Amino acid sequence: MAHPPPPGNKLARRLLALWTAAVMAFLYLPILLLIVYSFNNSTIYGVWRGFTLRWYAEIWRDDILLTALQNSLIIATVTTAISVVLGTTAAWLLHRYRFPAGRAATTLAVLPMVVPEIIMGVSFMLLFREVGLDLGYATVVISHVTFCFPFVMAAVQARLAGLDPSLEEAALDLGATPARAFVKVIVPYLMPGIVAGAMLSFTLSLDEFIVTFFTSSARSQTVPVMIYNQIRQGLSPKLNAISTVIVVATAVLTLAADGVRRRNQTPPPS
Repeated sequence: MAHPPPPGNKLARRLLALWTAAVMAFLYLPILLLIVYSFNNSTIYGVWRGFTLRWYAEIWRDDILLTALQNSLIIATVTTAISVVLGTTAAWLLHRYRFPAGRAATTLAVLPMVVPEIIMGVSFMLLFREVGLDLGYATVVISHVTFCFPFVMAAVQARLAGLDPSLEEAALDLGATPARAFVKVIVPYLMPGIVAGAMLSFTLSLDEFIVTFFTSSARSQTVPVMIYNQIRQGLSPKLNAISTVIVVATAVLTLAADGVRRRNQTPPPS
């Protein structure tokens, strides 16, 4: 016969529920207000004057904003492509070959995931000036790849943890070269991890502000940097609209990456 939970447990659960609700409100209420006021038919922030879609239409008539959006998409795409190659290769080499410095290499690779962004941004800016590399698209992509490819590597390593060695051995026994076995057998098996890492990499690059602020030029500024530069001159409903578009795109990509990650964690059929 089940016994009712002690009164203390009930109080603890209620306090936990209240704390969770408070934290969620603190995190998501500002975003909700941002989305709501992107449909406000008023240029005065905080004063509701009816529903409108005019600010979303204004996005496509703002050349500066469209240029920044184009820069963001180009940089995120190139960053993702490079990060997928580097992250997948690094994960496979660390899994396939054992060497004394393997753990140290893994630690160094994932270090950019935990280093404060302000430190990374300033460090990259000083490095590029020291080597004489002008700030622009190349410097932004290099800096983004540094903190994006570890996410791809981590996602692929999670997939490699369940890899059956007999898959590669069977391909080699059937006459495939090591390279062909990797492309035809290993890569398809790793694809869920690669896709999840690619989505995370694209999302991180698209949203990144601090590192981009220190490593971009006026011609290569992305949407987050553009929003920061314009918001210093005053709030505009167009900024709410483009921010809403980015928030929705980020949420969709994050949910998709999480779905792929869950599939990635499902053990392969024996």
